Order: sequence, then C-alpha cells, then structure tokens
Amino acid sequence: MQLAYEGATLSGVLGLYAFDGDAGGLVRNNFLNSIFGTSGGTVYTRGRAAYTDWSWRLSSDWAVGAGLRFTDERKRAVVLNQSFKDASFSTVVATSADFDKTLEVQDSSPKLSLDYRWSDSTKLYGTASRGFKSGGYNIRANTLAVPASGNPFKDETLDSFELGSKMLLDQGRLELNAALFHNKYKNVQLSVFTSYTLPNGTPGFFGDFTNAGRAQVQGAELEFVWRPLRAWTLSGHLAALDAVYDEYLDRGVNVAEQKKFTNSPKFQGALNIEYRLSLASAGTLRLRLSASHRSRVYPTTDLSEAIAQDAFTLLSAGAILDIDKHWSLSLQGSNLTDKAYRTDGYNIASLSILNGYYGPPRVVTVGASYKF
Repeated sequence: MQLAYEGATLSGVLGLYAFDGDAGGLVRNNFLNSIFGTSGGTVYTRGRAAYTDWSWRLSSDWAVGAGLRFTDERKRAVVLNQSFKDASFSTVVATSADFDKTLEVQDSSPKLSLDYRWSDSTKLYGTASRGFKSGGYNIRANTLAVPASGNPFKDETLDSFELGSKMLLDQGRLELNAALFHNKYKNVQLSVFTSYTLPNGTPGFFGDFTNAGRAQVQGAELEFVWRPLRAWTLSGHLAALDAVYDEYLDRGVNVAEQKKFTNSPKFQGALNIEYRLSLASAGTLRLRLSASHRSRVYPTTDLSEAIAQDAFTLLSAGAILDIDKHWSLSLQGSNLTDKAYRTDGYNIASLSILNGYYGPPRVVTVGASYKF
C-alpha cells in the first residue's frame, strides 16, 4: 500500500508491505546408484515492512533525497532429510537432519542522495544507501555430518556508494551516462558444496549455505546512445569491475586471498548498430547488428578451472520490417558464430562428478506480430 505526494519542491512516498508465503518440497537423490537420500523441508516466511522516500528541490540546480525502510521478518524451517538403503527409498538407514527452527530478523536500511544540475545538458548525482538480504536456514542441511549446518546463515548487508553523471550532448543526439561505484558487503551469502567422510570411509557431500565474511566490489560503467544521422543509431556500454573478498573464513581460517567472486567479469561491453530504411508504402526496415564481450569468469564457488569460462564474444543480427502501425515481420539470429560458453556447472570431487552447463547455441528465429 502506497501514499504518494507530488509538490512543487517536495515529493515522496509512504508505504506498507506485507508478505506471507511458504516454499519447499521433497527431492529424491540418487547419486551413481551408490548414495540415496531425500531432502525435504518447507520454509514459512512472514515479512512486514514500512518505508518512505522523499526528494526536496532546494533550488533550480540542487536536490536532496532521503529514504528509510524498516523490515521485520520471521522464517520458520521444518526440515527432514534422510538416507536410504537403495533406490526404492523405502528403508531409512540414517536421518541426516530433523529440525523445526525459527529465525526472526529486523533491519533498518537508509538511503541518501544529492543531485546537481551542472548545466542544461549535464546532471551530476551521488547516492549512499544500505540494503540487506535476510538470513535463513538451509533445508538441505546435514546435521549428522556437520552439526553447524543446522544453524541459520546470517543476514547479508550492503553499503553502496555511487557517483555519476547523465549528459545530453551534440544537440541531443548523444546520450552519455557514467558511474563510479563502491560496494561493501558483510556476511556474503554463498551456496557451496560441503564434503565429509562417513565412519565407514565413504565420501559424501551436501548442498550447503554459508556466509563468507566481508567483501568489496567497485567499478565503473559507461552507457551511450548516439544518433549521428536520422537513419543510424549506435548504442552500447563498457564496464570494469574489481570484486575481492576481505574475509572468507573456512574452518576458522581466513582464505580470502584464495577466493574469487563468481560470474564477475573484470571487463565487459557491448556495441549495437541499427539502421532504419524507409520503404515508402512497404513500411520501415530496421537492420541490427550487435556484439557483446565478457572477460574470464568462474561460474561456480569452488573456482574449478575445468568449469571456468574464458573471455568470449557473441554476435547477433536481425532485420525487422514494420509494415504499418499494426504488422511487423522479423528475422533474427543470436550467437551467430555458434560459440560454446559455460554459464554454470558442478564439480563434486568426492563423487568424481564434473558437469558444465552451456548457453544457447546459434539460434535463428522468424516472427510476425500484430499490435491492436
């Protein structure tokens, strides 16, 4: 529920938020016909929040903003995980987790912003804000092997700082947006695999959820849209990212220097070119060509070199014919070079399992659309 106000120098919003939901189910796991188990549980969540966000126009050039959100959340986890003798899942040989626990979370997240109009074509801004991701319980916990896995993982908090500019140049033909940002994380939440050894020497593992500690993510972004001529439009972006862990505790030891953020390319960018051609009574033809590039990343938290994805570039192109205000025909293709690139995977050393998941191959689509 929101109440919004818009005045000559003051505008803002007051809001209330409520959420009640549950998520869960039962998964039967069969690993190589040697390990059989079930992961079963439900997390019941009740969330309540109140928030406000206001902007004051101090003068024709200056504006200041402030906001605050208070969140009260309650999570109850009911978990029953078991191991079975065989694939029939009828004979229980061990109970790896059986608990009913509740976690209550409260958080206050503020926000401040400052805007300055440098000129008619340039606006500068700065923001500082705090956000959080609530903690909870891992319904895949194995408290028999790792008792601490039944404890709740902590709230993740983020302090974010950003400076940027928005510019309209070349008589309005060039839009240019730039930003510098610095983010500080605490209690980074991570999904990992935890390995263990059973009393009989058999290796095992389970999907765990943990907090890494502290981290910093900083970088720069540049976006542009340029229309040099009526028929041509060029757009794209460039981004540089530096993401490092300051603290990553593993069994009480800080291994931050050995860890890297997943799916965090140091550099990425894209360039899009569009040409519009009027075909008189036949409509307007739009021709598009795009290229995107991303530097090397590690898709998984175990930083497996076998799953790591080297830098790659994807190409796409398309032709769209707008016949009139109702009908459009299109021919479009993505990943035209049929590049094979990994987006995720699994490296479970205890079972000698190594999986990689790949993005879509070359895809060509033909379409027609009608707007009423």
